[in-house]
Amino acid sequence: MTSAAAMETAPEAVFCARGLTKLYRMGDVEVQALRGIDLDLFEGELVVLLGPSGSGKSTLLNILGGLDAPTAGNVRFRDHDLTAADERGLTRFRREHVGFVFQFYNLIPSLTARENVEIVTEIADKPMRAMDALALVGLTERADHFPAQLSGGEQQRVAIARAVAKRPDVLLCDEPTGALDYETGKIVLKVLQDVNRELGTTTAVITHNAAIAGMADRVIRMGSGTIIDIRTNARKISPEELTW
Repeated sequence: MTSAAAMETAPEAVFCARGLTKLYRMGDVEVQALRGIDLDLFEGELVVLLGPSGSGKSTLLNILGGLDAPTAGNVRFRDHDLTAADERGLTRFRREHVGFVFQFYNLIPSLTARENVEIVTEIADKPMRAMDALALVGLTERADHFPAQLSGGEQQRVAIARAVAKRPDVLLCDEPTGALDYETGKIVLKVLQDVNRELGTTTAVITHNAAIAGMADRVIRMGSGTIIDIRTNARKISPEELTW
């Protein structure tokens, strides 16, 4: 294959981060959460960010998602310079391009599953129907149930449906199985895999659980605010095959 052909088939970098540093100051104490991170995330891939608590995973995800700004360094989303964006620009970036899934579901208790998803579709430019999003996560029959009537795994799947209903380019997931038991966690991971495959959504999953790494295209291992290594899985394991 010629170099030109290789360039044509290479995946597009969705995110390009260079030299990301993040310092937090708490009184006289200074904490360096990120130490010069260089990272690219590519179109349509599923990435697992792996590392212990305090390794900088959530800080990195928050910067990529426009929820936080680096102390130094640069991050671009396609042709958008997020580092130079003001708060209004970051809000627009989050609304138009990013879906978030957190460890705790953050559903509105007084709204049904369908209504929790519809909140997002009302502010998106080209959303999918709420019922289509719920069908994607296997919850059509639970659409009119309130969060208190749903299990933890069902609530997390509603949260995923809410995140993907606006058809985001990127889905950022911070410990999405952290509050779930083993079997329920695998169901949620299968949903994330399905979203990645069916919608082509670039997906990044933060976890401290090394077993989850097997389902990723690439595994990015972090420690003490740095990237320790990046490896590509020769064979991706389906969530049903994962054990921990």
